[in-house]
Amino acid sequence: MSGGLAIGKTTRQLFTFYMELKRVVVTGMGAVSPIGNTAEETWQNMLAGVSGAAKITRFNVENFKTQFACEVKGFDISKYVDRKEARKMDPYCQYAFAAAQMAVEDSGIDNDSLDRNRVGVVLGVGIGGMKTFEDEVVSYAKLPEGSAPKFNPFFVPKMIVDICAGHVSIKYGFHGPNYITSSACASSTNALADAFNLIRLGKANAVISGGAESAMTVAGVGGFVAMHALSTRNDSPETASRPFSASRDGFVIAEGAACLILEELEHAKARGAKIYAEMVGAGMSADAHHITASHPEGLGAILVMQNALEDAGMQPEDIDYINVHGTSTPVGDISEVKAIKSLFGEHAYKLNISSTKSMTGHLLGAAGAIEAMASIMAVKENIVPPTINHEEGDEDPEIDYKLNFTFGKAQKREVRAALSNTFGFGGHNACVIFKKYAE
Repeated sequence: MSGGLAIGKTTRQLFTFYMELKRVVVTGMGAVSPIGNTAEETWQNMLAGVSGAAKITRFNVENFKTQFACEVKGFDISKYVDRKEARKMDPYCQYAFAAAQMAVEDSGIDNDSLDRNRVGVVLGVGIGGMKTFEDEVVSYAKLPEGSAPKFNPFFVPKMIVDICAGHVSIKYGFHGPNYITSSACASSTNALADAFNLIRLGKANAVISGGAESAMTVAGVGGFVAMHALSTRNDSPETASRPFSASRDGFVIAEGAACLILEELEHAKARGAKIYAEMVGAGMSADAHHITASHPEGLGAILVMQNALEDAGMQPEDIDYINVHGTSTPVGDISEVKAIKSLFGEHAYKLNISSTKSMTGHLLGAAGAIEAMASIMAVKENIVPPTINHEEGDEDPEIDYKLNFTFGKAQKREVRAALSNTFGFGGHNACVIFKKYAE
């Protein structure tokens, strides 16, 4: 008898808990990417199928097996902070700072009328200040043997992985939760999931969330080359990222940042904010398989999407678009396709699927943020960005081409809800779901 009463009480408590969860909406966006230095420019170039890949300009790549990447181009940090302060920021931090500022401006938040104790900053970063670290090591190595070490006094605060969130909170005086998540290529999706939960649990009214990365250095590119992870299509960089094609030979490393303003619905409505979409679910899982390779049958990918759907209270049939991890690697693309077919069943053939990495390259820790932005815009505008670089006759026998990979050009369709996948080295999987906002 007592056991039955306990179960009944628990059920009521859970029902009350879920009824009290706050709704979370997206009210602002900002981006610095290889295909645009604003969110709007990035989105329009995605729809147009523009590739951000080109020969690396940051250092001499003459002796590198891979000589190209998706670099940020024409970015001017002085638009967002003076040059003196910018010198205290690693490139990844500069990108994050600019994207966050654009997102705040886009949201229309009035900083003076906010309860700043209830606004947080949660960003995802996979590697952090690699250029800063590399520059200091090279500088130290040039000193005569036995010399006293001479380091820049800003070396540590410029390099550390969390400092980007600190800079943003300092600029705006936001005293809410402030930290970064680091889970390799799933980092910024994990950040979005954390921000989402902070708001719906009533711990914050709004959170600047997203991610940033810049490993565009000798060590960054060289390290991935040594792993045989990068494409070596040096004769045609712009076509190198070709997810789901038989001739894919690795990902294209990229850099940049994207930030979203996630906000509690009533808080957003009270200030008359525009609403891009509603965030309704987030899932996490682990492959528990290999330090770099995804599970060949996509078991972790199945679980993370399933967890996100359950969190959102949705069925597979409720999803119209999946922005896939789709890195253009031989094993990863196959396992993700297997996962989608396994979880979505016959509905998989009614989905649009696309990999925007075919255009932006792989932004590592920032990938989830830029791809969440693409998913939100697909929901808002009822159009799915393409997967570029697939050529007729370049079919992989292990991939089911009855699925709609949105090859070649953007496709208009109703997008009620979109799901975005990110998977990281170490078997870290994260997934978020956005849907059309309705009262």
